[in-house]
Amino acid sequence: MTPTPIEFSGAEGNRLAADLWDGRGHPVVFLHGGGQTRHAWTSTARRVAESGMRAITVDLRGHGDSAWVVSGNYAFADYGDDAVAIFRQVKERFHAHPSSVGASLGGLSSLIAQTRHPDLLDSLVLVDITPRMDPEGVSKIQGFMGERMEEGFSSLEEAAAAVSAYLPNRTRPRSLDGLRKNLRLGDDGRFRWHWDPAFMTSTRNINEGARETMEGLMAALPDLRLPILLVRGMQSELVHEEFAREFVSLAPSASYVDVGGAGHMVAGDKNDVFSKAVLNFLTDRQAA
Repeated sequence: MTPTPIEFSGAEGNRLAADLWDGRGHPVVFLHGGGQTRHAWTSTARRVAESGMRAITVDLRGHGDSAWVVSGNYAFADYGDDAVAIFRQVKERFHAHPSSVGASLGGLSSLIAQTRHPDLLDSLVLVDITPRMDPEGVSKIQGFMGERMEEGFSSLEEAAAAVSAYLPNRTRPRSLDGLRKNLRLGDDGRFRWHWDPAFMTSTRNINEGARETMEGLMAALPDLRLPILLVRGMQSELVHEEFAREFVSLAPSASYVDVGGAGHMVAGDKNDVFSKAVLNFLTDRQAA
C-alpha cells in the first residue's frame, strides 16, 4: 500500500502536509513529536490501513513539508489550535470522529484540542507523553535538537553519527533513507533538520507558556471521558512510571502499557510491539 498526499489548513490558514493510507474505514490521525515528520509513522500507518482503517499522517506546523508560519507562533497552544482544525476537517471529510495517535508534541496537541472541545475525538493514543514530564528529560531532548540547529551537518553520515550518539541503544539502520526525510538540504550544501528554527527561537516558541499549559491539562484530566491508551517506553527519559500511574488515575477511561527496550522514541525503538498495542486498542474500539 502506498499513501496519497493530502493537505489540511491549520488555525492560521497555514498549510499542513499529510499522507492518507486509505483502508476505507475509521479515520486515525497520527501527529508526530517535536523535531520529527509524518514519516516517523510509516510502518504503523501502513499496518493500520491494512487492517481496514484510514491512517492519516500529518506534518505539524513548521515541520517536514508543512508551512513555516510567518507569525512564529509555535507554542503548545498553537499546536492545539491546529489539532482542532485537523480533527474537524477529518470529521467533515470522512464523516466520523477520528481517533488520534500522538507522540510527545503531537500527543499534547491532541490533549489540548480534546480538553477544549470534548466532542472532537473518538479515542486517543498518547505515545510516551503526559502533561507531567521530567524536566531533565525535556532539556536533554531540546539540547539535542538545538545543538546543530543552525550549523547543520556536512553529510547524511555525519547526521546519522549524531543520532547514534544520542540514541546509543538503538541499532543504526543500514539505509539512510529514513533519516534523509528528517533533513533538508540547504543552498550551502549542508543538511539541517526539517523544521523551522523559530520553533525554538521565536518569541512564541515551544517553551512559551508551557508550564501553564501543562498545569491546565492536569486539571482537566478528570473531565476526559474518551478512551485513552498511554504507550510508555520503559526506559523513557521523559515519562516516569509514577507519571503514567498518576495519569491513568486521573483520566477516567485511560489505561497504559509499557514497551520494554524502548525509550521516549517508542515507535522507532520497538515498532512491532508499539504497532501491535495501537492496533489492538483501535480494533477493540471499532468492535465495541
